[in-house]
Amino acid sequence: MPQLWWEGRVVSSSRPKVRAALGLSAGDRLNLAGGRLVLQRPQDAVRELRRLGNAVPRTRSLVDELLAERRVAAAAE
Repeated sequence: MPQLWWEGRVVSSSRPKVRAALGLSAGDRLNLAGGRLVLQRPQDAVRELRRLGNAVPRTRSLVDELLAERRVAAAAE
């Protein structure tokens, strides 16, 4: 079971196995997401976001949709 040590270090007795399984190296930065520690390197998160973005059809504009939603919200205020 991992433990939180001083200076915010997370220490696990199985850390070499965990690091190897996740492809992590000493010094890799990890992400906090919604109050949870997510063992995911930033470059892997970027890869995942790009994959999600590629699923959006090129004919769809997420920016235009967001602006339209903001205009509706502003008009309702």
